[in-house]
Amino acid sequence: MSDEPTMNFWEHLEELRSTLIRALLAVIVAGVVCFMFKEPVFRLVLAPAKGNFFFLDWIGIDNPPIHLVNTQLTEQFMVHMKVALVCGLIVASPYVIYQLFRFVAPALYDNERRYSSVMVVASFVLFMVGVTINYLLIFPLTVRFLGTYQVDASVQTMLTLNSYIDTLLLMCLMFGLMFEIPALSWLLAKIGVLRAEWMSRYRRHAIVVILIVAAIITPTTDAFTLMIVSLPIWLLYEASIGIVKISQKKQ
Repeated sequence: MSDEPTMNFWEHLEELRSTLIRALLAVIVAGVVCFMFKEPVFRLVLAPAKGNFFFLDWIGIDNPPIHLVNTQLTEQFMVHMKVALVCGLIVASPYVIYQLFRFVAPALYDNERRYSSVMVVASFVLFMVGVTINYLLIFPLTVRFLGTYQVDASVQTMLTLNSYIDTLLLMCLMFGLMFEIPALSWLLAKIGVLRAEWMSRYRRHAIVVILIVAAIITPTTDAFTLMIVSLPIWLLYEASIGIVKISQKKQ
């Protein structure tokens, strides 16, 4: 345990309040800054909907532009607020995580503090990698499929700005959480719940589950896109087996 003087319940509560206030202020300040820089922020956010998105061009996938429409008087302003808040949260997240860890750390043993710091850093990095992969590849493919899909030629698709933003944020969250598999596996191995032998034994079952999940989150019908989505998830699973093996040897 830390050698710092212990605090009573009300002092802990006051420290928690101060921590949450600092974290909230950081998010608000970062959100205001993102709100002020509307053009570069939305140039980044709307890039996957525009034609010739650089990453799809780079891997040789045809990507015609998707036209977005606004259907409500306040929609664009509310979308601007929502995007600025999310961007502010992302920008301020290292500081927010640091503040939360700083609050919890005194209650941990030295070895627990080291493990926790590794877990926090790895989780943040993996989450951002998942968000990046979704932004560069998965979301552009998905929005083009759904934005151009028709049940009949007489039905015209009008993709709203709010629908586009909500789908982007939801998929970024899904892929960010999915990329937490190695960090979660390491944590479960540390507490003795997960073993590498079990993961290797049920590898075939895991591959089937991965393919099903990939088919659900990418509604395109071609096998190429399915494999593009499945491959990183499978690699994460294989990496998790290696991480669990290393963790078991050290115990």
